[in-house]
Amino acid sequence: MNATSTPQAAPEKTHLKIGFVPLADAAPLVAAKLLEFGHAHGLTLELSRQPSWAALRDKLLAGELDAAHTLYGLVYGVQLGIGGPQQDMAVLMVLNRNGQAITLSNRLADALAEHGTLPRALATLDRKPVFAQTFPTGTHAMWLNYWLAAQGVHPLRDIESVVIPPPQMVAALTEERLDGFCAGEPWPALAQRRGVGRTAIRSGEIWADHPEKVLACRRDFVTRYPNTARALVQTMLEACRWLDGVGHRGEIAQWLGRPEMLGVDTAVIAEELEGAGAADGQRMKFFESGAVNYPLESEGIWFLTQFERWGMVARRSDYREIARGVNQTALYRAAALEVGVEMPTAFDKPVFVDGRIWDGIDAAAYVEGFEVRGG
Repeated sequence: MNATSTPQAAPEKTHLKIGFVPLADAAPLVAAKLLEFGHAHGLTLELSRQPSWAALRDKLLAGELDAAHTLYGLVYGVQLGIGGPQQDMAVLMVLNRNGQAITLSNRLADALAEHGTLPRALATLDRKPVFAQTFPTGTHAMWLNYWLAAQGVHPLRDIESVVIPPPQMVAALTEERLDGFCAGEPWPALAQRRGVGRTAIRSGEIWADHPEKVLACRRDFVTRYPNTARALVQTMLEACRWLDGVGHRGEIAQWLGRPEMLGVDTAVIAEELEGAGAADGQRMKFFESGAVNYPLESEGIWFLTQFERWGMVARRSDYREIARGVNQTALYRAAALEVGVEMPTAFDKPVFVDGRIWDGIDAAAYVEGFEVRGG
């Protein structure tokens, strides 16, 4: 506790059920549970593996999960009621940055190498190209759409987009039901290692150090249990900080590889967590002295711009107000102060793979600037 702060009120709820989908970036949750970081903050965590993002969403909304490791875009999709029931949501913190990739089938990767452009490569296929992502408003759908559009491929017209849970991606590619997919590690690396696909681009090449998974809950959870929510953020910050310690990512990979977690070769998981050979803006990041974790409102607004870009929502003028309601910046600041995590002093304007810059200010002009849009 900070020496100048007053004693914190005890958590209103002490046993929390936290959902996750089997991915390498669930590492903070696994570390928090294994090392019981919650105990110092009055919490006991119970992890609950979910088969898909849709299942996780449904259990979160039904109150069967208290909070979850989830897709940034999923939270905002629920907030707007896109594709399901509307519920006011809360992003408590960012859990990681980077760590996703777009994988192409060997056939398509070969065609791309031969013909030089993605449109020409897709034209060699004997059917409409099929690409998979993990949730319609999720991060993977947004990375896939953005990259395809930047390559001159319209993601709503030129391909068929399907939803597949992350652990099923490699099998679908092996069975030649897909021409490509976007998912989190270790599934892209596993496809490449098994020789059934090749990584076309890492998500960090689309947007360096992009936000990916967040710690989220229903907003009424924060209202009802404010001390618990604060304690949970403190717990997860401790876990994220621990992951930056020497050798700790390799250690957590051993646990992630277990059958009840990911059930994947630990060497593949460790390689992706440690980011060997990856550029700085592409490596999976969990803490970086707290630079990873701040729930920046402008990053939430970016997902809203993409929902508008692809015709999921009509233009509205209240994106900033929506983000202020969802992203719990005041709660995060209070929690971070108590565990000695510094606030970032500056935020870079992200530059995307197509050269576009998001300034976080004029959402309407930003969307209008894209040549490829849907509706």
